[in-house]
Amino acid sequence: MAATGRGAPLTRRPALLAALLGAFLAASCGPSADTGPGATRLPPDTLVRASSDELRSLDPHKVSTVDDIKVMADLYEGLTRLGADGRVEPGLAERWQVSADGLDWRFTLRPGLRFADGTTLSARDVVTSLRRLLTPTTAAPNASLFFAIANAEAVASGTAAPETLGVQASDARTVTIRLQRPLPAFAELLAHASAVVLPGAALDRHGDAWIKQRPLASSGPFRLRQWRLHSALTLERNPHYHDAGDVALAGVVYRPLPDDQSALRQFRAGALDILPDFPARDLALVRREIPSAVRLAPYRGSYYFAFNTRRPPFDDVRVRRALAMSVDRHILVHLVIGLDQPQAFGVVPPGLGGYGPAVLPGYARWPMARRLDEARRLLLAAGYGPDRPLTFEIRYNSDVEHRRIALALTQMWKPLGVRTRLVNAEAAIHFAMLRAGDFSLARSGWIADYAGAENFLSIFMSNAGPLNYPGYANPDYDRDVMAAMALADPVARNHALRRAEARLVEDVPVLPLYHYVSKSLVGPRVEGWTDNLANIHPSRALRLRPAPETVR
Repeated sequence: MAATGRGAPLTRRPALLAALLGAFLAASCGPSADTGPGATRLPPDTLVRASSDELRSLDPHKVSTVDDIKVMADLYEGLTRLGADGRVEPGLAERWQVSADGLDWRFTLRPGLRFADGTTLSARDVVTSLRRLLTPTTAAPNASLFFAIANAEAVASGTAAPETLGVQASDARTVTIRLQRPLPAFAELLAHASAVVLPGAALDRHGDAWIKQRPLASSGPFRLRQWRLHSALTLERNPHYHDAGDVALAGVVYRPLPDDQSALRQFRAGALDILPDFPARDLALVRREIPSAVRLAPYRGSYYFAFNTRRPPFDDVRVRRALAMSVDRHILVHLVIGLDQPQAFGVVPPGLGGYGPAVLPGYARWPMARRLDEARRLLLAAGYGPDRPLTFEIRYNSDVEHRRIALALTQMWKPLGVRTRLVNAEAAIHFAMLRAGDFSLARSGWIADYAGAENFLSIFMSNAGPLNYPGYANPDYDRDVMAAMALADPVARNHALRRAEARLVEDVPVLPLYHYVSKSLVGPRVEGWTDNLANIHPSRALRLRPAPETVR
């Protein structure tokens, strides 16, 4: 993924550079140098992974964070799964067929499937699991991802019975799923943690309390061994898994480490095999001390700030455009963050699922001087200038890197006479305010659930509910997205989605800054790690190098 639409070179904006360096220098202080990796002993056949927080639940229908979904991929499996390269492959289903119109999907389960407790896994469990996912009392945070299934939206709203969902089991090994609109990426979507197969009999007997039963009837490559809150979640290889012979690890341990500096120290001391993320400000440190552990790769996500288009000043598209065009994204990715991420002017990462190059506004190729002149003209036309400066709050969830970006934006807008105030809050509070529309400009972003451009674009439809943080409402945009999603041909679908994104870029309900890169640290004994756009690295695909024999 190549960065596009660069602004003026760094040397052309010395005053801005000086202001930026002074503004966020205090926020960019890294840790003091630790000693190198110590002699901490890791279990010889068990992978030790860090997570940024405690697991919310063992119920895959109740979780939605990236960390939780990684655990779900070890404990459970769906009709499909994602491989080491992040691509979809057969899971519990050994094969599937799709009708010419893209609406009917027929899955054939592998023979002899069993849950981790030894009970039989059949097509009935698939039907029960998907019905429960869409039932409103389940309150699954990711239920809307599956609204392409026939009657799913009606079931989720409580206006139709779960039995009317377009999912049927014709025999013990055959599941047919009817879609109400084409979704070429449906096989990949079924690999999502929310679509895993759960034990139907336990759900019928115990309801939501099924996860309290032991042994836990999971369907994936590992099963629950022990969960000690705020200490470790320990999994062991599931002997009933259909590919158990191909799982090299005896077990996996997830350690919750919410403090990123503590997590980094533990990795450097040799107490972790995998640290899934680290602060960008520590990149120079880890490249210097443990260069072979550093893994950077393009990631199917976009980082942006949301404008609240429901109220002034950001109900005026001229104001939004002025601020968007006056941001020097080249400085942001090379100086403020320092990861050389692809610059973003739209929300869909280039190349996602055959989507093509990034959608750009006309000003993306202008020199910065021209952009600033046009931004001043737009603000004056909107009624803002020296006698009436544009003033608003910038909200961000508590994190040093988010603060650095917010400070950089403040400095970049000073030549326009813009006045800002920074406000931060913990993530739970921050995103609750976004869902409630209680903000002016707020940090946000999106990481794709599957490789489909509509996953980025549908959240800005007027009927998207709380996920439509900016409150964007454009009937023409809604029609464009819906028309695109009615197309079964992937090429025609992506072409139509690009037209929709071009309208979104023109209306600027969000301020895109860059597309994500994944940042991981992988220990020396881990084998099988493959960088991929989905940032998926299932434990079943990893191996551990044997420890060298002790020389006597």
